[in-house]
Parts: sequence; structure tokens; C-alpha cells
Amino acid sequence: MAEKPRGKVTHYYDKIGVAVVLVDKIMRKGDKVQIGKRSFFKQKITSMQINKERVDIARKGKEIGLKVKDRVRVGDRIFKIE
Repeated sequence: MAEKPRGKVTHYYDKIGVAVVLVDKIMRKGDKVQIGKRSFFKQKITSMQINKERVDIARKGKEIGLKVKDRVRVGDRIFKIE
């Protein structure tokens, strides 16, 4: 079951498969997430960056680059799942 949203997609770079996400609640590398509203899939967070630097934790208010396995759209929400 999904929790409250962890973040919201603000941009998507299709050639490199990276979503820009505004973080609403802490996200960690290794978290299992569901990305969905218009897009819908599940994945494990394997790579996050802030200002082109790899990070393992992203806190509320940060904008991150998140490697995604499928296409996402602006406005899609990210939920942590078990």
C-alpha cells in the first residue's frame, strides 16, 4: 500500500531517463516507490542527484534528478511502497 506522496515530477528528460522531482518527504536510495497518476509503475530508487552530485538521501524542499525505468510526466506523484 502506498503512503503519502514523497515527491512530484516537475520535468522529465526522456533521452537520459531522468525525472526532476521536488521532494515533499524524505527519500532514500534503495526505497521502493510507485510513480503514478498519468504514468504508473514501481521501481527501486537506484540513483539520485542534487546539482549533479550523487546523494543517498534527499530531504523535503530539495529538487533532485531521479533515474527512472520508464517514462513519467510532469505532475506525476511518487509514493513510497512496502
